[in-house]
Amino acid sequence: MNLNDVHRGIQKNRKRKRIGRGPGSGTGKTSGRGHKGHKSRSGYSRKPNFQGGAMPMFRRVPKRGFNNRWATTVFAVNVGTLNDRFEDGDEVTLEAMAAKDVAKGTFDEVKILGDGELSKKLTVSAHRFSKSAEEKITAAGGTVNKLVAKRTPEERVAALKEAGK
Repeated sequence: MNLNDVHRGIQKNRKRKRIGRGPGSGTGKTSGRGHKGHKSRSGYSRKPNFQGGAMPMFRRVPKRGFNNRWATTVFAVNVGTLNDRFEDGDEVTLEAMAAKDVAKGTFDEVKILGDGELSKKLTVSAHRFSKSAEEKITAAGGTVNKLVAKRTPEERVAALKEAGK
């Protein structure tokens, strides 16, 4: 390569491509659109979900029922799992359950269910408890602490009014 070849073909301000200006331009006649078909027509626009005439993905995927995006997701933990993972006299909190890989993932509330046996005295803190779980925890000598769930809009308004006084 020679030094005088370095900038060959590079233009600082490139001229715009003039389409449909005769056969000598190289983009005359069909103006780079090819022959016939949708894309060759004026006013053509393709929808973003168009898949070349095939059945679109959103129509192929089965949809059923109603999916509530604002519903609270409740994570269920059985009493038997708590018996296996925690020692006698431990305090079972949300942080302790997360540390011992009992309550994993993202969720809004934790519910303790009564499946399994409980032989240890535990202090369990969760948002919800089934009747059988509550009975098993108290029968083993433990205590149940119900955590307050997210505030409802009415409770939020009442708290704001209280703070404003």
